Formats: sequence, structure tokens, C-alpha cells
Amino acid sequence: MQEKYSKIADWLDAKAEAVREIEAQAENALYTVKDEEKYRRLMREKTMLLSTLAKDGADFCKESGFEKVDKVLKRLERFSSSASSALGIDSVFFMSALLYPEDYKDGDQNDLELFAEKVRSFG
Repeated sequence: MQEKYSKIADWLDAKAEAVREIEAQAENALYTVKDEEKYRRLMREKTMLLSTLAKDGADFCKESGFEKVDKVLKRLERFSSSASSALGIDSVFFMSALLYPEDYKDGDQNDLELFAEKVRSFG
């Protein structure tokens, strides 16, 4: 059973890593290159990735057949829903804040990384 949870956690880790890479590029675009349009595009890319988590994860989770699949799918839906809302209002601030609670400090894990850890602990 642990292996099934590890697979979905690894998938979540890969998504979280992709988000971090996009955010690093966006930070460089905004603060080093001073290209606000590129920053906007990258924040939109991050948000699009998050908006598809529920859809992308649904088949993967169901195929894995683990006990807490509904709990995982509900959380993925919340990630996707928040991202879709940010896209709907086209708010770069909202997009940049996705995955980060108000009390977030540099170096902390974001919500997706924390969720991957939680899923890994289910097994």
C-alpha cells in the first residue's frame, strides 16, 4: 500500500518542482530582467498547471486504487479551484500567492509540497 501512496506523492512532488521552477524564472524576470510581461506569462503558466491538477490527478489516483483516494482528489480539486479563480479574475497577485499561506516564510514548504508529504505518510 505504501508504494501506491508514494507514487501519487512522487507525482505531486514533480508538480511542485515544476511550480518552483516557474516561480524562479518569474522572480528572475521581474527582479533581474525587469520584464513584467514575462512575469505575468510565467505566473499564468504556474496557475494553468495548478488549475489542471484535479483533472490530471483523477485518473492517476483512481488507477492507484488506494484507500484515501477521495481525500486526495478533494484536495487536488481545491488547488485547481483556487487556480481557476485566479485565472478567472486575471489577478497576477492572486496567481503569485497560490500555494502560500499568509504566514509563509522563504524556505518553508508551500502547500503542494506539504500535501505531497502528507500523502506519502498515508501509507
